[in-house]
Amino acid sequence: MHTQKWQLPLQTLSLVVGFMVWVIISSLMPYIKKDIPLSSNEIALVTAVPVILGSLMRILLGYWANRFGARILFFISFIILIFPVFYISAAHSVTDLIIGGLVLGFGGAIFSIGVTSLPKYYPKERHGFVNGIYGAGNIGTAITSFTAPLLANILGWQNTVRLFLIPVIIFALFNFLFGDRKEPRVNKPLLGQFKSVYQNEKLWFLSLFYFITFGSFVAFTVYLPNFLVSSFKLTAVDAGLRTAGFITLATLFRPVGGWLGDKFNPFLILLLVFGGLTFSGVLLSFSPTITLYSIGCLTVAFCAGIGNGTIFKLVPYYFSKEAGIVNGIVSAMGGLGGFFPPIVLSTVFNITGHYAIGFMSLAMFSLASLVIVVWMYYLEKLSIETKIMENIGQSMMVTDTKGIIEKVNLAFTRVTGYQSKEVVGKNSNILQSGKHDKGFYQKMWESIQRHGYWQGEIWNKRKNGEIYLEWLTISEVKNDVGDVKYYLGLFSDISKQKS
Repeated sequence: MHTQKWQLPLQTLSLVVGFMVWVIISSLMPYIKKDIPLSSNEIALVTAVPVILGSLMRILLGYWANRFGARILFFISFIILIFPVFYISAAHSVTDLIIGGLVLGFGGAIFSIGVTSLPKYYPKERHGFVNGIYGAGNIGTAITSFTAPLLANILGWQNTVRLFLIPVIIFALFNFLFGDRKEPRVNKPLLGQFKSVYQNEKLWFLSLFYFITFGSFVAFTVYLPNFLVSSFKLTAVDAGLRTAGFITLATLFRPVGGWLGDKFNPFLILLLVFGGLTFSGVLLSFSPTITLYSIGCLTVAFCAGIGNGTIFKLVPYYFSKEAGIVNGIVSAMGGLGGFFPPIVLSTVFNITGHYAIGFMSLAMFSLASLVIVVWMYYLEKLSIETKIMENIGQSMMVTDTKGIIEKVNLAFTRVTGYQSKEVVGKNSNILQSGKHDKGFYQKMWESIQRHGYWQGEIWNKRKNGEIYLEWLTISEVKNDVGDVKYYLGLFSDISKQKS
């Protein structure tokens, strides 16, 4: 139990170190390009490359975290990270930077380890906040953005990169020594888990949401240092400080987003998130002054942070049994969301001479997500109402005004023997026993039309032909203008009581 209490701080600090290493290249790009000649497209490619492996490996690391536990995966990942850090410190060409940057992606890939492991130690009502605390480990990108340029001015960028070997080796040892050796494991085949979730539209909607929220966070993290230097003529240190401010704000609001997701309806939080990102994309697309540009970026930071925390409240809510693979897929899509924007922005700038179209795409994707969130919100409310109806103890049947059955619940099946698919679309008279004359039914409908309901005993027939007595209530269901749209029948089998 003592070891388990250490897992949240240990894994969060491990993520801090992983993210520190992940953004070495983008944070030091103003210095690297002085020694290694790079075109604007090569800069965009080199800064985006670490995101590729950092995204795709998240799927496997999320799955493996469920199967092998966080301890061994963090340890192996940090051992692997020793190579790219040392290799980049000796880079002499764009090829060296791409090779080192690709493996550097492990620093970002480790994110899916903790979001899969940590919920095992806490009740569901705290998953949003716990994953928010863990996700705040992306403050590591701010630490690098702030300190790397300062150190590079003193030590040179090569020696600055080598310094990152120290925390990498330390946390490899920490995880080996203090990681939980008894973490609960889930040993299900990867393909089987994927098949069980890939047809669920919620997986892809959450992936789209995280593609935008975490993608915008990563994209601005890798893109801002060089952009601020080239577009607003800021110094590398000043650009690093502003980027660190962006990252810090997004990071601090991530636990807030998780906490809000625990306390309130997560879909309402996401409405505010994507509304804010839509506004930011429009503002930034008009190539504003440094003041307005800062407002746009800070709004992105606020909304991305809140959104990142809220989305990972929803993952274990919908996919508790397949959390590993789903965390991997969703976080991988978020990483890929950070890979494409810098390249798109660079390409758009080379073609048009400004970044307006690239930023407008952020607004359009956010607006589309806003529409999907609204749809999911009302779908969730409908789903809850349907589950209440299906699980209510009394038999229930809904028909249209012509008596065609539209919906029945499980209790209906227990009493009548008819499955839902056998009666939906058919007339309700298939239940008639033949023991009542036309006058009985005529009086029933006269009462419904006069009073809005009818209640009484009636003989009906089960699927197997058995006739039984039931207590039935039929009520009108009207729309907002008072027109009858449906009839709701509630009934109970009272044969035994009468006998």
